[in-house]
Amino acid sequence: MEGFKRKTPEEILHSISKLHRGRLKIYIGPVSGSGKTYHMLREGNTLKQQGIDVVICAVSTLQRPETVEQLGDLERVPSIHWFNHGVEMKDLNLDALLERNPEVVLVDGLAHHNRPEARFSTRLEDIKFLLSHDISVITTVNVYELEGYTEIAHKLTGIEVEHTVPADTLEIADEVRLIDVTPETVLNRLAEGHLKVNKDASVFKRGNLGVLRELALRLVAEDVNESLMEHREEMGLVGPSGAAERILVSTQYHWNGSIYVRRGQQIAKRLNGELMVVTFCNFKKTLTKEEATFRRSMIKLVEKVQGEFEELPFQNRRCISNTLVQYATRHHVTRIVMGHTKHTRWQEFWQGSIVNDLLKATKNIDLFLVADRAEHEGERVLPANLSSKKENHKYRRLSEQEVAEKIGKIKRGKFKVYIGAAPGVGKTYMMLREGNDHLKKGIDVQIGLLETHNRKETIAQVGSLEIIPRQQVKYQNVTLEEMDTDAIIRRCPEVVLVDELAHTNVPGSQYKKRYEDVLKILDAGISVITTVNVQHLESLNDAVEQITGIRVRETVPDSILRLADEVQLIDVAPEALQQRMREGKIYAMAKVDQALNHFFKTGNLIALRELALREIADDVDERLESLERKNSLRGPWRRKEVIFVCVNSTPHAERLIRRGFRTAYRLKAAWYVNYVHTGTAWTVLSDELKTRLEALERLTVRLGGKFVVHDCPTPKDIAAVLSAKAIEAGATQLVIGQSKQTLWEELLHGSVVKQLIRQSRHMDVLIVADFDPNLAL
Repeated sequence: MEGFKRKTPEEILHSISKLHRGRLKIYIGPVSGSGKTYHMLREGNTLKQQGIDVVICAVSTLQRPETVEQLGDLERVPSIHWFNHGVEMKDLNLDALLERNPEVVLVDGLAHHNRPEARFSTRLEDIKFLLSHDISVITTVNVYELEGYTEIAHKLTGIEVEHTVPADTLEIADEVRLIDVTPETVLNRLAEGHLKVNKDASVFKRGNLGVLRELALRLVAEDVNESLMEHREEMGLVGPSGAAERILVSTQYHWNGSIYVRRGQQIAKRLNGELMVVTFCNFKKTLTKEEATFRRSMIKLVEKVQGEFEELPFQNRRCISNTLVQYATRHHVTRIVMGHTKHTRWQEFWQGSIVNDLLKATKNIDLFLVADRAEHEGERVLPANLSSKKENHKYRRLSEQEVAEKIGKIKRGKFKVYIGAAPGVGKTYMMLREGNDHLKKGIDVQIGLLETHNRKETIAQVGSLEIIPRQQVKYQNVTLEEMDTDAIIRRCPEVVLVDELAHTNVPGSQYKKRYEDVLKILDAGISVITTVNVQHLESLNDAVEQITGIRVRETVPDSILRLADEVQLIDVAPEALQQRMREGKIYAMAKVDQALNHFFKTGNLIALRELALREIADDVDERLESLERKNSLRGPWRRKEVIFVCVNSTPHAERLIRRGFRTAYRLKAAWYVNYVHTGTAWTVLSDELKTRLEALERLTVRLGGKFVVHDCPTPKDIAAVLSAKAIEAGATQLVIGQSKQTLWEELLHGSVVKQLIRQSRHMDVLIVADFDPNLAL
């Protein structure tokens, strides 16, 4: 359902003007050879089959076999050829295109500059001219050809770009689609002679391909985030969307203000979030000379770290928390960052506690308290690539266990994952297409498990691929089908295609989850190409529920994604996905209306798309950091981080464990999940509590953490035990949940959360909000 907000006269005029303007779609990729032209031509053929008048002009296939094949019988309007320093160039023939007047023109190279005597100096201007004549355009661009990103690309890769387009070019597009491609795929195409290396040969270094890929993912994620914010405002939704982080630092004109800003920037970078900084000022008073100095340096620092700065009015101390919460809610903040209080318990009682007031007032917003480590550690923040220990030990003899591990990796099959934001984006289609490409090259590829959902386009892609029959499994007097893992291993193809990685097998199967079958196949030396949706990643379970209101039950550990040799995103704009749904290309027509009004709502799809883009960008960044590059797009992290997660047996525990994992993963930190048992001995626990703790331990271990149970005599000692164990573990960050105690419960039993905060001022403390969907409306 669309928003009910009345349109302004300007919005009405803009909507009317768009009726007489062509549509613009941009395919964006990290580098030449990523497949932009291929997908543009493929879409052109699809539109032609639907009766749309489509032509091509100034399209360069570079004689790549797959791209040439996609030309099909598309009509070509001759371009204008000219030479620039001996290199043949192609300009759009605007007069011929206007005379032909097609509905859609396909054109390559959005950043192209025209010959000197041309009507317009750039292809972008040509395209705007065609759009104004009600001719739609589909075009292509590389991420490093966008102003702003050109400088970043040059800094990180050394690539020189001759022509660019303005940074706001994507804003005029009706649709932007990312063509994601892994460095391995590009390098394979290069080795097979399907790519021509031009003067920018440095682009095709593996590390540079990864950097450009990450830039493209983050660029499109930012563009998607803006459209999500606009959509949520139109729908009257407030609070964080769940797809992206927005960090708000609250500080003062004080010597430690820069510490909080830098810590906030560090968090924002590692979480791919935006940074905002606020201070409280009494505008009726003139700043002291010292405060004015701190103000100038803080504004300069915030500008340097590309944050937003604002001064909020100070009325009195007790109003700070409410003002801060209102500001955070208006700006969709997900996390407030501030320093620990230095007040004693009695000072907090008489003067009030800003932290305690925030904990009462904040809903769906996390609170991060920064430890003041300056006197112990200084303000130094280390770069992302720590010095390698491998170099110091390159002559060291490997142990038998290390030899066995390396042999296992050598024998293991290659693992590639196609990931998407939602069903129907085309993961299975692309998996089958790649399978057929390998088959043409003489590689033995077979289908281990395929779910076409009766989609005609997907079924057509099976082609010559052989399908291994499924195993028949009886369950409760019903015969069901599952992937026959043993049959796959007996046949031993070079590559097997396996759909729906997150699938739960029928009870009684050899393994509970399909990803466990895949691991067995890989260990047998068989390569696997598989598919999964972003909502099935374990650590994103809470974010997906926040976005969609649906708790996804089938999940895969994030470690499976990290185990993959390649992870490739299939990106589709929400409008295009919804159109596929209406045409019956995803679900049966009987289910279309229900899907469009629930999971496939516009807001859900935009948010899930952003989540997928950011997640794969993070994955790319992690892989690049493993190669020990010198620069990281996500900035630095602290040395020797240890994350200490404190849980009880409530349903909120899983959320804390997942948050602890994501924090530790981004900071390269060890992490522990801690439960304190009080009263009775461990051996006499109720069966219900034992079952609950075993489930929490399984989740922790599945995500790579360690689950520890501590004993203490009474509930009042819980905070003291956790604080002591955190110090013993060398914890640098505590992760706890918001207290749900009433005032009377706090007075009778004391607050574990408040006691922990008070006893942990020497470390960072993250208080995780328990998301309430009713408060997001």
